[in-house]
Amino acid sequence: MPLASSSVVLAILVAGTGIGAAIDLATRRIPNGVVVTTALVGLAAAAGGASNISVGASLLGFGLGIGMMLPGHLFGGTGAGDVKLFGAVGAVVGVEGVLWAFCYTAIAGGVVAILWAFYQGRLTLTLRRVVDTLCRPRQTRATIVSTGAANTFPYGPAIAIGSVLSVVIRGDRCDGGVMNGGWRWSKPRWSCPSCY
Repeated sequence: MPLASSSVVLAILVAGTGIGAAIDLATRRIPNGVVVTTALVGLAAAAGGASNISVGASLLGFGLGIGMMLPGHLFGGTGAGDVKLFGAVGAVVGVEGVLWAFCYTAIAGGVVAILWAFYQGRLTLTLRRVVDTLCRPRQTRATIVSTGAANTFPYGPAIAIGSVLSVVIRGDRCDGGVMNGGWRWSKPRWSCPSCY
């Protein structure tokens, strides 16, 4: 997407996920108002051509974002607010963007989890439980749920960091010739109306 479009997408993500992350850190909840506003602004940017994704790609990105985070919620690893916030990210960045945002968010989530466990003085215990959970996958949900709030951390900051990094690092450029860090990015024609 052209530089102006990347700036619009980045501004929406920084504002929406930044507010969601700050509230999540303070209250361990992400309000629906933040999620709905972020998703609607992303959809409006798509409708107005400011984000260089189609309205359809925005809606599909929203659904895909929710679908990608839902298993983590069903297993007790993330909250419903995290799922909805990531859906809003999908509405802002579209189908392809939400796939990259998910990858960067997973990496950021791992780093945040390690830092959170260290901050809580539970790094060794957490790493032991991760290994134990991987060795006995049938007990995954019971292990996560049984330890209560002491074993959880706010995932909103990981979503904010990962989604913003996905736009900053990739540049999300698709105008056919914009160079980003020496690499030429190309997208399929269906994901960007300006690529035709």
